[in-house]
Amino acid sequence: MLRDLTPRAQELKDNLLDFMDRRIYPSEAVYEEQHNEGDRWDAPPVLNELKAEAKKRGLWNLFLPESELGAGLTNLEYAHLCEVLGRSPHLAPESCNCSAPDTGNMEVFTRYGTEAQKEKWLKPLLAGEIRSAFCMTEPDVASSDATNIQTEIRRDGDEYVVNGRKWWASGAGDKRTKIWIVMGKSDPEAPRYNQQSQILVEPNTPGITIHRFLPVMGFDDAPEGHWEVTFDDVRVPASNMLLGEGRGFEIAQGRLGPGRIHHCMRMIGMAERALELMIRRAADRTTFGTRVIDQGLIRDWIAESRIDIDQSRLLTLNAAHMMDTVGNKAARLEIAAIKVAAPNMLLRVADRAMQVHGACGLTEDTILPKLWSVGRILRFADGPDEVHKAQIARMEIGKHL
Repeated sequence: MLRDLTPRAQELKDNLLDFMDRRIYPSEAVYEEQHNEGDRWDAPPVLNELKAEAKKRGLWNLFLPESELGAGLTNLEYAHLCEVLGRSPHLAPESCNCSAPDTGNMEVFTRYGTEAQKEKWLKPLLAGEIRSAFCMTEPDVASSDATNIQTEIRRDGDEYVVNGRKWWASGAGDKRTKIWIVMGKSDPEAPRYNQQSQILVEPNTPGITIHRFLPVMGFDDAPEGHWEVTFDDVRVPASNMLLGEGRGFEIAQGRLGPGRIHHCMRMIGMAERALELMIRRAADRTTFGTRVIDQGLIRDWIAESRIDIDQSRLLTLNAAHMMDTVGNKAARLEIAAIKVAAPNMLLRVADRAMQVHGACGLTEDTILPKLWSVGRILRFADGPDEVHKAQIARMEIGKHL
């Protein structure tokens, strides 16, 4: 049941597979060449060409579940397509307007935005005309507990004043980014989960300083990137508040649930590509008179990788099915479980593939180091393993005690 697709979803998947083979994979080297020769914080021309073709093919905004604004797919249907996008994580998702942090931000606007906010920012995001940023994590507190967030959002007449420091602000330095979603504390005296709010801030607002981009395991992740920024008496209209004061946690939970599983979907595709590269490399190399692929240890790695990937895929599809049938809140345990399992799975598979590639596996001549770094990043992003495990343990203990 979890692997069956409706005829329409299967048609989209076949279309996407063809798009990947004909355009995405051949464009990866072109993208890197244009990116390195041009402005790294702006989109290479080939990306705009791919986006135009994805729109023409109907492979656009696939991520919005059962929404007239997107392809109208369920989470389970999108999981199959998102896995395919993950095979080229730096190029395919954005080509189809399905890349983070925009996907999560568009879901926030769709669920919680006013009509004016949707008109000004959601419509151009859905059209792929602009990009967005999400600012939550802070350097001075342990942000794995988001109640620690200290950035101040203070009401002053018809405006809010924002003061604080953020880092790992995804997308803040991209020249196409026109709106940031900022989470901060609006009422320190309110109950713990009602102290925070989320507000919309335009990046050209006076008082914002972008200090530096933060490379991740040596990768700058341009043009999106991750940035450290400060807000010094940044004034924004009161109409930029999302949903209402004190509802920041509610928005965050609504945003992060789908975002977490989208990451997991893509990581399945990344791992599949790593396994494919491992097999091709092993078949192409000989050591001590024997093909690498004929050695027992390598075949053990191939078998273990297949088991790892399929286990994570089924966990992901089950979580997506539960989101569709009983809702995101009821699927919290399943979402948390796959958010732990998938990054660690990708790390294992990518590491084996890198080992089979030898010294080449450590270079950017292959995509493998990037895939490995994504797995390591996502043991932190959208909540560290330890937080998700603690949540799983609480729910599991509650079943029995």
